[in-house]
Amino acid sequence: MDYVSALVPPVVMAAFFIALITVIVKTQGGDKKAKEDSAVDAILGRVEVTVGGKESKGSGDSD
Repeated sequence: MDYVSALVPPVVMAAFFIALITVIVKTQGGDKKAKEDSAVDAILGRVEVTVGGKESKGSGDSD
């Protein structure tokens, strides 16, 4: 019975891993893709504005 207790954790982890990959693959694209893309674009836009503002303020001080 030691072999059963040795095999249970890897089998359980494999099952959860397969379930995780299945969920990830199923949620990619489709109706949610445009919503996810717009959210990422909004975040990137905020980061670019923030980084751009810091660079323009700091560029005059280095001369």
